[in-house]
Amino acid sequence: MTQIAIETHGLTRRYRGATALDDVTVQVHANTITGLLGRNGAGKTTLMSLITAQDRPSSGSVKVGGHDPFERAETIEQMCFVRDNQRYPDDYTLKLATRAARFSFPNWNQEVADRLIDAFRIPSKPIIKKYSRGQMSALGIVLGLASRAPITFFDEPYLGLDATARAIFYDELLRDYAERPRTVVLSTHLIDEMDRLLERVIVIDQGRIVRHEDVDAMRGSAFQVAGKASEVDGFLSGLPVLSRRRVGGLATAVVNTPMTAQHRAEAGGLELAPVSLQDLVAAYGLGDTVADDGADTHMERSAA
Repeated sequence: MTQIAIETHGLTRRYRGATALDDVTVQVHANTITGLLGRNGAGKTTLMSLITAQDRPSSGSVKVGGHDPFERAETIEQMCFVRDNQRYPDDYTLKLATRAARFSFPNWNQEVADRLIDAFRIPSKPIIKKYSRGQMSALGIVLGLASRAPITFFDEPYLGLDATARAIFYDELLRDYAERPRTVVLSTHLIDEMDRLLERVIVIDQGRIVRHEDVDAMRGSAFQVAGKASEVDGFLSGLPVLSRRRVGGLATAVVNTPMTAQHRAEAGGLELAPVSLQDLVAAYGLGDTVADDGADTHMERSAA
């Protein structure tokens, strides 16, 4: 039976009349690496902040390990949230940051921290305030992995990292996860790069959960059609369309159903192709797009 690490019901967060998270009911499976995916402003950081008790919901509930995390120290200390804009005291150095983490996280592993600090070449002398964006991200990864918290959140952990550093992160995450399985939630835009890490995916669009399932189930669950706009429109009749883009007389669309032999037979001169996980996630936030003279105009998503 699948264990549930995190569960929300009707979770909503409003800020000055704007709704950042809207009636979110979702379960995060224990001991899995889950991708939290969506466009900027979709509600990803808000959801993680509510789960880790760094913010309070306007309505709805959060349960972590079956308990409300708010003002419950024994639950909060089981979570580590690495934010993309993590702040440290002005005088903090690398040594002070790792020392504070050692006292904050019961499962802290200094050996893991030392290995990652060497791998990322994080300098020890400057104060953290003077770190580059990539060094700040690397430090967040060190704290997140070495914390060995049973539930760990990474919010855009790769910002400022070059390709080599990102590869180190992916390899080290898989290595440490295999050694000590735990619940990891990754908010990311680099979906194609992180595809191999993810076991489950939660897709958020405009504060709502629009997809939540195993990555393997999502692969092959949709396809793309491209060709003359009039022919594409005819082909799409009666099909569940996630997004449609038109440029002049040409069009492409993402169809939210597995490709079948009948689809291929009916395609005629149209081009049908599988959709990558990244393109599928992007389709949820794209809707219908018309491009004229280089300008994009977004229209209501088709939902045939």
